[in-house]
Amino acid sequence: MAVIYATLIVNGKKNFSDVPARIKEQVRQVLIDLDLAELAEE
Repeated sequence: MAVIYATLIVNGKKNFSDVPARIKEQVRQVLIDLDLAELAEE
């Protein structure tokens, strides 16, 4: 699920603030791994 949210964020369909709290850290890590840490800011 984290990868799905990260993909939606990268594609501009969602914002990091839209991610449910329970998986926020996982999504943050996926974005960091993709060298897109700037997208993991609220």
